[in-house]
Order: sequence, then C-alpha cells, then structure tokens
Amino acid sequence: MTRAPAAAGLRNYAIVTAAYWGFTLTDGALRMIVLFTFFKLGYSPFTLAFLFVLYEAAGIGANLIGGWLAARFGITRMLMVGLVTQISGFLVLSAVSPLWAAGLLVPWVVMAQGICGVAKDLTKTASKSAIKITEADAKGGVEGRLFRWVAWFTGSKNAMKGLGFLLGGVLLEAIGFRPALWLMAAALGLVLVGVVAFLPPLLGKAKASRSVKELFAKNRGVNLLALARVALFGARDVWFVVGVPVYLYASGWTFVMVGGFLALWTIGYGLVQAMAPAVVTRSPDGLSREVPAARWWALALAVIPAALAGWLAMSPAYGDVVLVAGLCVFGFAFAVNSSLHSYLILAYAGSEKAAEDVGFYYAANAAGRFIGTLLSGLLYQVGGIYTCLGGSALMLALCLAATLLLPLNTRSRIGPAAA
Repeated sequence: MTRAPAAAGLRNYAIVTAAYWGFTLTDGALRMIVLFTFFKLGYSPFTLAFLFVLYEAAGIGANLIGGWLAARFGITRMLMVGLVTQISGFLVLSAVSPLWAAGLLVPWVVMAQGICGVAKDLTKTASKSAIKITEADAKGGVEGRLFRWVAWFTGSKNAMKGLGFLLGGVLLEAIGFRPALWLMAAALGLVLVGVVAFLPPLLGKAKASRSVKELFAKNRGVNLLALARVALFGARDVWFVVGVPVYLYASGWTFVMVGGFLALWTIGYGLVQAMAPAVVTRSPDGLSREVPAARWWALALAVIPAALAGWLAMSPAYGDVVLVAGLCVFGFAFAVNSSLHSYLILAYAGSEKAAEDVGFYYAANAAGRFIGTLLSGLLYQVGGIYTCLGGSALMLALCLAATLLLPLNTRSRIGPAAA
C-alpha cells in the first residue's frame, strides 16, 4: 500500500469525524431545547415522550434506506443530504409558537422532530460506514486499528452529544427557543460547506443490493447483533429520555443542573467508549475474545437497573443522589457494551456492502430507541422511576440472550451477500 492512499484514508476519517461532531453537538442541544421548552409549558411525561416518537421511528426507515443509498450514491452525498435535512428540521421547528393550541402544536413538533430523526440516522449510517472504508485505505497492516477507530469515533461523538445537552440548556436560557434553532442551523450550514469542499464525492460508492430480499440477506452475526442492539438501546432510553430528567427536576434540580448532569454523564460515557480497546483484550481474528467480552459486559449491565430499582424501593431517601450514582455505574458498563457492538457490526459486515449492513444494524438501534422512548414516558406516568428501571432490566435480559448466541466467525453469510 502506498503512502498516498494511507494519508487520504486518515484525512477522510478526520473530516467525517469532524462533520459528525458538529452534527451531534446540535442534535444533543435540540433534545434539551425541546424537552425543557415543552415541560415548562406543562405537558405530561407521556406527551413529552410522544414528541420524540417520530424522531426515533423515522430512524428505522432512514437507516435501512440510508445504507442502500450510501452504497449506491456514495457516503459523501448521504452526509450532505443528512445535514441539509437537519437544517430543514430546525427551521420547521422554529416556526412553532407556544400560543398554538395543543392539537396543532404537538403534531407540528412531532413532524419537525421526525425530519430531524431522518437527518440524524442518515448522517449516522453514512458516517459510521465511512469508518470501514477509510480504515481499509489507511490500514497498512496495523492490527486492531478498526476497533480503535470505531471506539474513538463513537466515544468522541457521544462526548460531543453531552456537550450538546449542556449547550441546549445554555442556549435556551440565554437566547430562547427560536434564536437557538436559527443559530444551530447556521452552524450546520458551515459544516455542510466543509463536507462539500473536502470529502471525495464518491467516497464509499459500491454495488448496491438489487432487491429487498438481497438487502435483508444478512449473516447470523449481523441479525443477532441487531436484536441485541434493539434491547440495549431500549433499556437505556426507557429511563434516560423522560424518567431521569423529570425525576431529577421533581427532586428540586433546575433545568441547567439537569442539562449539566446529562452533559457530564454523556461526555463520561463517550470517554469510556473511546477507552474500550484498552478495557477489552483484542484477538488476532477480531472475534474470539471480543464476543465473549460482549457477553460478560452484557451480564454485568443487566444487573445494574434491577439492583438500583430495589435500592430505591427500600430506601427512597436521597433518591436523586442514588439515581445519579447508579446512572454513572450503568453508563460505564453501557459504554463498553455499546463500543463493542459498534466494532462487532463492522467485523461482521460484508466488506462490499458495509453501508447496507451498518444501515440495517442502526435501523435496529433506532427501533430500540423508539421502543425505549415511548415506554419511558408511559412507564414513568404509570409507576415513576421504579417501573422505568424494571423495564430496563427486562430489556437487558433480552440483550444478554442475543449476545450469548453471537457466532465466533464471519463465514455464515446468506445468499448474494456471501459472494
């Protein structure tokens, strides 16, 4: 391998990472701006969750079609489409007025959030698919680089999302709902200019699937990992989306305190993700140690929400402190699990159709977030934080069961994708 392709691979990886950082910063801010704005207007926990339902549901289809489009038209073009779509969503959302009747306001916000959900998952699928392409260009025989690049990309992205949570709270307090959205749309416009100017237009373009059957012909590892991902992210969001912010606010925390804590938690979670290659022993084949590690970390994670729910039920005093401490422990184990999954999907993915496999996997990720978001508001309204934690424990038991069945090789591809 010549030095020029290797340098180009590193350069393109850095550009994609920087673009996704900018996107994620504004996406994290958006969540806090919407959550706090409509909580202050008096909407119930279930309605707050409902505002995010289309945001999450739209990601299911966006990931599936996004992976196919990225293979057919190139990753750079899909990044551009994702950024333009997010800017459009911000502008649509900025048109809303708190004076509108709920019958108009809620559907409008749900629609705008759906646009942003499509944008997020188109951008995520394109960006994460780019890692395998750019790593192959830059590899040069370096063992374990794919795991390190995935871990750094995922961890740094979540650190930026955490900063976005804090940014959302600060912007809402400092300049208000509508100016904050306009400012973030302008910032994404600058990111879009950078992508157009510096990334090769046909990056990642490959032979796309020619039928729905071929598109869904995945190997056993991809299918099981997708199931585990549904359960993993459902288990996080079932208490993180509505339960934790509302519980902490009801315990006397301010919006800035809640946003600041969620920011610090997400930044710490991202840092742990970036450290995952140092926590997990790597193997020459990329699976024989990594898959057992995923199983053990899934088991450890499943215990935490169940133990936390029991603790809070027996000793509700200082519940906010206990919840924060428990969330920190949960965050560490969740970060390692998530980083392992993000690596394993690229290890299992077919090299010629990595974007399609990644899109399928992140469609499952979006399905998990959708289920968790909906249940977060519903379960909190029914039984408070205790039922949210119970739902999380059940989902993590399913995640563990799927992880136990993961194969230790990549030879079991199905149909045309196996060629």
